Amino acid sequence: MRKTMAEMGNLWEDLRRQARQLENEVDLKLVSFSKLGTSYSSQRDYDSDTAPLMNKASSEHMFDTMAMEISQLLAKLTEVNDRMVEYTQNISTTSPSAALLHTLQRHRDILQDYSHEFQKTKANITAMREREDLLGSVRRDINAYKNSSALNRRSDMYLKEHEHIRNSERLVDEQISIAIATKENLQSQSKFLNSINMRVNAVANRFPVINSLVQRINFRKRRDSIILGLVIAVCIILLILYAFH
Repeated sequence: MRKTMAEMGNLWEDLRRQARQLENEVDLKLVSFSKLGTSYSSQRDYDSDTAPLMNKASSEHMFDTMAMEISQLLAKLTEVNDRMVEYTQNISTTSPSAALLHTLQRHRDILQDYSHEFQKTKANITAMREREDLLGSVRRDINAYKNSSALNRRSDMYLKEHEHIRNSERLVDEQISIAIATKENLQSQSKFLNSINMRVNAVANRFPVINSLVQRINFRKRRDSIILGLVIAVCIILLILYAFH
């Protein structure tokens, strides 16, 4: 019986040592986890579009890793506490001492405090991450709207410029059509005048005086034709320059 009681005492001390070791590890992890939440909170006012993506990814990965490690440590600590409860229930000869029950209750309170602190810190960081994701989504939507609005304005400007160019081309085509019609009309008149000229020359060959008069008339007619042609050319050039401007 003494050997059994000694073994039971060693088991209790071993459980207490495991509990203290796990509690120390959880305490250190919770301190680092709380600092991570503080640093994450201090960075939440930065614009998500200008903040480095690598820093965000690293922070989120660190948060997930630390949360998983603390969860595993709390699970181990819970298991050790359950074994300590079983130990107190397996003492059949005498009832557990007040010191033993106090120690057990102390470890259970520490586990409860650590679990509560972990859940609170995790919930706060998760809420901040969700808030940042929501704000980032809103900012991305606003930026996309601004970009689409600017793109639409540029498209409208391009369409207006294209329509202006088409109107200019249409005006130039109309001026060219007028010039071609004028040329055809002048050519028709030229043919008609040439036929008259041939008849007048035939008559002038019979009468020398008339021939001299006809030559003067022809000279003036050529001079008038040259002047008319220059005037028409200048008008066409001016019309084309006006259409392009």
